[in-house]
Amino acid sequence: MLRTSASDRWQRQQLSRESLRAWQLERLNKLLIEVIPHNKFYVEKLGKLVKPMTSLDQLADLPFTFKDELVTAPAAGEFAANLTYPLDRYVRYHHTSGTRGRPMPVLDTAEDWQWWVETWQYILDAAEVRSDDRALMAFSFGPFIGFWSASDACIERGLLVIPTGGMNSRGRLEMMRSCQATLLFCTPSYALHLAEVAHDNQIDPRSLSIRHVIVAGEPGGSVPSTRQRIEQAFDARVIDHAGASEVGPWGYSRDERGLHVIESEFIAEFLSVATGEPAVDGELSELVLTSLGRRGSPLIRYRTGDLVRPQFEASGDSRFVLLVGGVLGRADHMLVVRGVNVFPSSIEHILRGFPEVVEFRVTASKAGAMDSLSVEVEDRLAQPERIARELQLRLGLKIEVQLVPLGTLPRFEGKGQRFVDRRQ
Repeated sequence: MLRTSASDRWQRQQLSRESLRAWQLERLNKLLIEVIPHNKFYVEKLGKLVKPMTSLDQLADLPFTFKDELVTAPAAGEFAANLTYPLDRYVRYHHTSGTRGRPMPVLDTAEDWQWWVETWQYILDAAEVRSDDRALMAFSFGPFIGFWSASDACIERGLLVIPTGGMNSRGRLEMMRSCQATLLFCTPSYALHLAEVAHDNQIDPRSLSIRHVIVAGEPGGSVPSTRQRIEQAFDARVIDHAGASEVGPWGYSRDERGLHVIESEFIAEFLSVATGEPAVDGELSELVLTSLGRRGSPLIRYRTGDLVRPQFEASGDSRFVLLVGGVLGRADHMLVVRGVNVFPSSIEHILRGFPEVVEFRVTASKAGAMDSLSVEVEDRLAQPERIARELQLRLGLKIEVQLVPLGTLPRFEGKGQRFVDRRQ
């Protein structure tokens, strides 16, 4: 049974900045009162914190939490270090994808998992999900969080949920057709791969019943050209979502402008990349999150490593802070090539603008003390020179573009790994 109604969620998205901060402060104090006596990691980390906090401004006095601390802390053992309760209190096991280091096991209590399900309703609201929708889950249902919480959120909402773990892409397309699925949940990479498989098997994805493709796991859902290719392929609207195993489901898109942080459930801070100080409106910054409803595995001032541009007074259907363009990249993936800041998502936006480019891979390396880039493409026109010209025009950089045979680059069901970093 859902504890919040669509009306409740709508009203929270309409709160003034002052009212929202008061709501967050109340939630934060309840979290701290529950966590601090029991959570050894945060008892040691927060020291002599005086509770309750009287202002959110006091949050800036607390230390940041880094992923490395959760993995390497002596108390971590087999699981993440920030567990609040004894192990027998936990009922859900997942682990991080391991794309930036070894996978980290993450546990949730039954109450925390319900929080995941409740928070996911914001994403389903943005997709205008109805109880008569049919949701096809195109992921493996392994220990990676994937769309596990989305699946349970859809079940809680009364939808018919269609699992396809273990099926190949052709089988999933047939399942979409036979079950008349109206919602497709997958990564942006896999949505494009499904469209490619459909093309190879003389299946028109637009003939299926999909009206919304809900994507996560990569920035692609907020990359305009990637978003457009998915929407054109399926004749459906793309809803982007951002989250992480250790953090929770923190963001959603209502339109093509970018991602809203679900500020009723997370406190978002933004650190200027240039100065390390709190960022101003529109400034390139690192996203820092505090989860307000996850007591069994809490995170306070967590450095996500995601680079964003916040817009604090967003117009439209939600007053939650808007991250213009979504997640622009990772702090550890930003390159400085001959004085120009470059993100892999910027390259993806340009490459996806070529309908004939089926797949690509970007490799970063060192040329002396400088960063260097090269791009491999599967191009049906076999004309990499035109792509190199467009990259130079749009980015102001000369980048080597190498043609590779069709079908030779990796395809991805989960997070796409099109960026290879050989700078170390």
